[in-house]
Amino acid sequence: MTATIKLFLPFGDPQRLRTAEISNWNGKGVAAPRTDLVELLKREECSQSGVYLLAGTEPETGKTACYIGEAEVIRERLRQHKAKDFWINSFVFISKDENLTKAHVRYLEGRLIADAKAAGRVQVLNGQASGARLPESDREDMEVFLSKIRQLLPVLGSEILTPLIAPPPLHDSEQILFCEIKGLKAEGRRTPGGFLVFEGSEAVVDTRPSAPVRHGFVLELRQDLIKTGVLVLAGDRYRFTRAIEFSSPSTAAGVIQGGSANGLTAWRNVSGQTLKELEEPSV
Repeated sequence: MTATIKLFLPFGDPQRLRTAEISNWNGKGVAAPRTDLVELLKREECSQSGVYLLAGTEPETGKTACYIGEAEVIRERLRQHKAKDFWINSFVFISKDENLTKAHVRYLEGRLIADAKAAGRVQVLNGQASGARLPESDREDMEVFLSKIRQLLPVLGSEILTPLIAPPPLHDSEQILFCEIKGLKAEGRRTPGGFLVFEGSEAVVDTRPSAPVRHGFVLELRQDLIKTGVLVLAGDRYRFTRAIEFSSPSTAAGVIQGGSANGLTAWRNVSGQTLKELEEPSV
């Protein structure tokens, strides 16, 4: 579905406070880095009820994390969150008609927490899910509101709710890519955010001798995936317990092969064409 989105930069800087609206929608999104918190708290939107997301890095784990909340007066709640040191970006969503009730925002909060956990991109710091029961008509209205939040968040700079892209349909097998080494096979595909390796893919157990010197980050990433249970030992190989998105095809291939790898040549489709060949413009 097409959408017309209007962005406004009050300071002329896309990294600072910014607002976003979608045509024919009564909602509004406001995003701001922590360094603009004072400016954000001054805005009229923060005097209203709504939902908010705080995004950053969890100090103890080093993982990307988020906290999702709701409030009848957002300004008061954001002031309380100054004590949380993990977050560096905030995202606020309100209704321009000021018609969101406490039950509405609690419902949205619960759905946003569930969506963020399902997307699997960040560590959700909420201790427990929220939510509220709504009449059917209100629930449908809030589902529409939620769909607009999903559209606006990436535009405002966050992929918290963006799910990892599912494997393509079976008939679209040319889009599935394979990385094979020592009788092991991994499957994946390009995504807008990098490269997605599918659940069930395999990786070598032993790393290459040169890996610690030339590509230490690959070993660190592998160890993190092992520690978090994404890579589990299955006989003489590691197996991916869930799909995971890497920043590039080369990083994905490096983790699978245990060292440096050129993702453009390591990944091939069912016909044997390399990713490089597939992405070369046709004449």
